[in-house]
Amino acid sequence: MLQALALAFGLAMDATAVCAARALHSGAKREHVILPLLFGAFQAAMAALGWLGGNWARTYIADWDHWIAGGLLVAIGLHMGVEAIRHDEQKDEKPGSALLYLGLAVATSIDAAAAGLTLPLIPAPSLLVLTMIGVVTAVTCGLGFAVGRALGEKLGPRLGIVGGLVLVGIGIDILIRAP
Repeated sequence: MLQALALAFGLAMDATAVCAARALHSGAKREHVILPLLFGAFQAAMAALGWLGGNWARTYIADWDHWIAGGLLVAIGLHMGVEAIRHDEQKDEKPGSALLYLGLAVATSIDAAAAGLTLPLIPAPSLLVLTMIGVVTAVTCGLGFAVGRALGEKLGPRLGIVGGLVLVGIGIDILIRAP
């Protein structure tokens, strides 16, 4: 069971960082609900796809996952940084679009598909592990968003630049670590 919990927390970390960065940029209250639920659902669903797809999916996931995830995170991070610079005098309370939310959810959950391949190796029922992945991701993302929002309120809207740089950094790290 500890392996399942460790896997869930490991998969949740990039999504949590993205939520915190998004809170620094926008801080729109509806995102505090939408992003954790969406990210938790996508993490669990992508892990399930990896589990169900088995060896067939491994080839396709391994060939493209880092390019898709890294590219999306770099592009979104750059966009967030530019927007923060443009709106440095007042915080942008407008929430993002559905397309942005889906892009972030996909970018942060692609690694979960690859991790799903390992579910049969974890000594716990796979459905329980999938549930843990979704719940842990949603909870940590909610906490990350709250922390990001609090920092944004204390340190000002320019902190959105930092949020964008965090996403760019995560994206570059994914690209560098790729085989």
